Amino acid sequence: MSVLEKSSAQMFVSLEDKHGAHNYHPLPVVLSRGKGVYVWDVDGKKYYDFLSAYSAVNQGHCHPKIVDAMVQQAQTLTLTSRAFYNDKLGIYEEFVTNYFGFDKVLPMNTGAEA
Repeated sequence: MSVLEKSSAQMFVSLEDKHGAHNYHPLPVVLSRGKGVYVWDVDGKKYYDFLSAYSAVNQGHCHPKIVDAMVQQAQTLTLTSRAFYNDKLGIYEEFVTNYFGFDKVLPMNTGAEA
């Protein structure tokens, strides 16, 4: 059976199984979109997202204020490396250290840097 003859979900699962690393064992659901606390699969079935991407989306999917802030920032300056200073990081670091009572903070995007 070719990929085109399979259902949408089967096609996406087959593609990931064939071409991706097998470091996870995903649930047999192929998600295509999310809004708030809900996610939908490729067949249109609606689910509650109780997993929240392991807490990365506790605010819900596609929160309008977050999407607007991301678009505004992406239109201003997409990314800077730590090889440069920027006009946002120090302000953020000051807020976080004062809020939590820390002396210093090191923002990271994964646990691998720890």
